[in-house]
Parts: sequence; structure tokens; C-alpha cells
Amino acid sequence: MIVKWMGPHAARTHSEAWRLRTEVAALRFLSEDLGVDLAPRVLAEDLPAGRVVLEDLAPRAALDGLLRRDGAGAHAERLVAFARARGELGALTAGRAEPYYRRRSGLGPVDPESDRLRRVTWLRMEGAPHAETLGVPVTGAVERELAEVAEELSDPGPFLTLSNGDPEANNVLVHDGGPPDARLIDFEFAGFTHALHDAVCLHVPGPAWMTVSAAPGFAPLPDLAGTYRHALAAGVPEAEDERRYGRALAVACVLFALGRLRRLPALETRPAGDDSRTQLVAILEAAAHTAATHRALPHVAGLCRHLSEAVRRRWPDTDVDLTALAPYTPRRR
Repeated sequence: MIVKWMGPHAARTHSEAWRLRTEVAALRFLSEDLGVDLAPRVLAEDLPAGRVVLEDLAPRAALDGLLRRDGAGAHAERLVAFARARGELGALTAGRAEPYYRRRSGLGPVDPESDRLRRVTWLRMEGAPHAETLGVPVTGAVERELAEVAEELSDPGPFLTLSNGDPEANNVLVHDGGPPDARLIDFEFAGFTHALHDAVCLHVPGPAWMTVSAAPGFAPLPDLAGTYRHALAAGVPEAEDERRYGRALAVACVLFALGRLRRLPALETRPAGDDSRTQLVAILEAAAHTAATHRALPHVAGLCRHLSEAVRRRWPDTDVDLTALAPYTPRRR
């Protein structure tokens, strides 16, 4: 078994007990209400004491650790299982927000709207000032497309599904040998939001990685994006609509990339050659590429490209050939 606990916040200004309440609600919703075997079961909880006992999923290991150890090529089957599990979570929970929030509200206050809009950070002006710092103007055409983005994410429609809130490879456990039998973990920030937020990590490098796609010259990875989409479409048929799916994916990717601009002041203090600086370039360029591939958001995609070029000029150490990096190259911390 795994025991998780939560004490007072370090600043002693508030308690983070809501995180355990959310995890218990999400895991019991999946295993008991839906009969879904994609995550650990809750064995016992004492929420007033801040203690939860979870099923131990050993001998599975975190996928990100395996990728760091052996490289993506050695774990293609496990990456496919990861993509499939993320899509299945969306498919199996689509249209189920009401019963989830009924269960969650029984454990304490919750705001479904906040869950749905949690990732719309750049539209709340956390990234725009940094675009200006880089000397990249946010044109009227960009602002109009961003307004459409806000509408897209504010009303996911059939794409409203449960996410664990952090869909990266560190939060999926797989067997190191034999069938992967993937399980998703860490539901402390779970909530219903646009399903394609969970697909971003298959197209744009998250905090741990410099790249997630195989550039020419490297052995191609399996079609992880297609695996996710096919799994999602089993419960969200609208995912088969090329235009609707492609636009929503582009929205989620550029939003993630623009949100990362808020790190600009911190990156200014890093020494030349720090991977975090080059990673910002990689994120912006991957988001622009995804939008262009799906012929969506041309003005916002252009903004991402201009921002990437500005970062390369600002920090010459970031002006590197990203196609020389293998897929799932780790960011050096």
C-alpha cells in the first residue's frame, strides 16, 4: 500500500487538504462509480487527519524514469500504452462531470468552473507582458484569435472530460518488461476540463523534456498522437472530426506554450547554456508546428514563431539545431 499525507501549508496561511479530497473523489469515482481500472484504488482515508491509503501498483515504474534511463526507442510500446491510457481516461469520463462533482462536493467545496479554466493562464495576461519584453507585438489579429481560444476552452462541449491535472510521463506507471499495463497516478489536481489539454504532452515538450517527437535522422516513434485520438474517439466521437479536433489540439498546444512565457524573468537569471532557456524555444516551435500541421490559428502560431526567434536572438546560446536532439531528450536540471 501507499500512504499519502498532507499537513499545513509551509507558510501556515492555509491548508492544502483539498488536494487529498480531490484525489480521493477522483479515484473512487473511477474505480467505484465507473468501474475503471486505470488508476490506483483508494483503500482507506482519514481526510480530517490528512491521510489516504492507496493501492500499491508495484512492480510498475514511472515511464519518465525508464525514458531517461534507456531512451524513447527502447520503450515505444510503453509510450503507446501511455498515450492510450490518457485517451481512455477522456473517453470513459466524457459526459460524467455531474456525478463526479456530486461525489467531490460531498468531501468539501469545489468549483467546477475553476477546474475547467485552470489552464487558461496566458489569456489572463500572464504571458502577454513577456511577449512585449521580447519585442514581439501582439497584433489585433492575434488578439481576435486568442478571444476565440478563450471561447473554445471555456465551453468544451463533448470534449469535457476528467484529467488528473498533470498528464506528463512521470504520472503514468508501466511494467518494465512484458505488457505495459499502464496506470495513471497523482490525481490531486483532478477536474473536468477540455480533453485535449491531455494530448499536449504528445506534441509539445513538457517541463522534463527538450523534445517529444523524432526529428529526421532518428528512428520514428509509433503514432502516439493517433493512438490517443483513437482511444478518445471511443467515448468522444467528435474527435474523429478532423477540423474540430485539429483546431482544439492547436488551441491547447499554443495556450500551453504561451503560458510558459511567464518563466521568462526566471530564465533571465540562468547561465548561458542552461537547458531551460533552449526548452522555451523548443516549446514555442513545437506548438507553432502543431497548429500549422492542423491549419489552425495562423496568427497565434505566427506569434509563437516570432517569440521563438526573439528568444534565440536574446540568448544566443539557445540558437541551436533542435532536430539534432533525440525524442524525449531530458532537460538537464
